[in-house]
Amino acid sequence: MKGLAGKRVVITGGTSGIGAATARRFRDEGCEVVVLARRSGPGVITCDVGDRAQVDAAFEHIGDLDVLIANAGTSVRTPAVDITADQWEQVVRTNLSGAFWVAQAAARRMLLGRGGVILFTASTNALVGYRYYADYNATKAGLVALTKSLALEWAPRIRVNAVCPGYVLTPMQQAEYTPEMLEAVNARIPLGRHATPEELAGLFAYLASDEAAYFTGSVIVMDGGETAGSIVSGPGGPGA
Repeated sequence: MKGLAGKRVVITGGTSGIGAATARRFRDEGCEVVVLARRSGPGVITCDVGDRAQVDAAFEHIGDLDVLIANAGTSVRTPAVDITADQWEQVVRTNLSGAFWVAQAAARRMLLGRGGVILFTASTNALVGYRYYADYNATKAGLVALTKSLALEWAPRIRVNAVCPGYVLTPMQQAEYTPEMLEAVNARIPLGRHATPEELAGLFAYLASDEAAYFTGSVIVMDGGETAGSIVSGPGGPGA
């Protein structure tokens, strides 16, 4: 991708799934990649993004950066009537508050330096209703609004966009869905399958590159066509 080589990239939640694939992709593009995650590992700065003090300390250590991928997230498949206060707080703290804290810390450095790019991992759950993920859905919808607000406030120095994946075959997805559930999901996706984490990583690389220089405030859906239609857009259309 044009203009990525040599860039300093910070990825939250970068030890598995979409985050890990994205870290690999940016390294392949010649970037210096720093991963923030709750799990320690080689090249990882241990950080709970929902804890602002930990975020501030991590970014003090990181210093200047060019790209932030705010990807850390959590979900628990739970009927809305059964969501506990602790679960709600944890999901909001990680998915929405944590995304803002890392974006704020990155922007403080980017605005004083050479600018940069901030990308949020949102979800198609931000755009349409899904059962059993009320807390998760609310946080992802919040990220969409946050993306648009920050894009306006930080332009032209920082480009801010959100990616809305549909179903992606990640460890988190496989932990929450049985094989039968995964097959049922594939049956209703026009392309007939889940996305791979590497496909999302390619989109992040593009949006961070100079080739996407006119993208800001955008919400890009990658879902295999899942949200393209509705019950009225079946095989025969209305009245068929």
